Amino acid sequence: MPELPEVETIANGVHDRTHGQTIRAVWTSNKPQTFKSSPDQIVEALTGSRIDRVHRIGKTIVMDVTRNRKPAQFLIHLGMTGRLLVSTPDTPVPAHTHAILALSSGHELRFVDPRRFGRLSIADSGATYEGPGREPLTIPLEDFIALFRHRKTPIKAALLNQSLLHGVGNIYADESLFRAGIRPRRQAGRLTRAELTRLRTALIEILKHAIKLGGSSVSDYVDADGTPGFFQLHHNVYSRTGEPCHVCKTPIQRITIGGRSTHFCPLCQK
Repeated sequence: MPELPEVETIANGVHDRTHGQTIRAVWTSNKPQTFKSSPDQIVEALTGSRIDRVHRIGKTIVMDVTRNRKPAQFLIHLGMTGRLLVSTPDTPVPAHTHAILALSSGHELRFVDPRRFGRLSIADSGATYEGPGREPLTIPLEDFIALFRHRKTPIKAALLNQSLLHGVGNIYADESLFRAGIRPRRQAGRLTRAELTRLRTALIEILKHAIKLGGSSVSDYVDADGTPGFFQLHHNVYSRTGEPCHVCKTPIQRITIGGRSTHFCPLCQK
């Protein structure tokens, strides 16, 4: 599933290619699994609207649009295999395309999702989407520490809890814990202030580095142009089971926490 850096990369790419344009027409596949709002509601809200901004909140891409001075938000969650591509009309439409926005530039914005775990919706009228948790790139240190106070769950599971920090997924939780030198099974509420300070710094550094490199392409992820990311070339532990740690040469171990594969170095992480 695309995580914060991948969603940020896609949102920025789509914004650069579409902001200021008008949505002339909207086509949907009408597949019920894909739509949290009805396809008719999406078509009605978007047709004739101007795209003001495309940005990320958590793991959701938010498109701010305006029509007749009335603002609305189109919410795009990529799920496991969703892609958002800016294409020319003569580019063959991929299989499993579920929405096409025809733009005033002559290009099309296409939502493609083979497994149909992604979701498209229009935010409730008058509401502004804020996401389920705190933003990990900007959360103040004291607020970050407070999130984990008294929590008995493993720190890896706490990092994946979207109601605490939205946008962090398996890859970046593993990589941040490695950089901070913290074992993923450690109880979140027992981490010291110094350890949580290191973890916040590591998480922000890892996420920013991944965004700079266009995210991690370990499955179906590509950006708005169909280009893969490169941060997977910099993974220290994620999906490196049995390979030597880049720091100490100890084989990377894999365990399961909360049903999720978790990778760590048993020597570098305490």
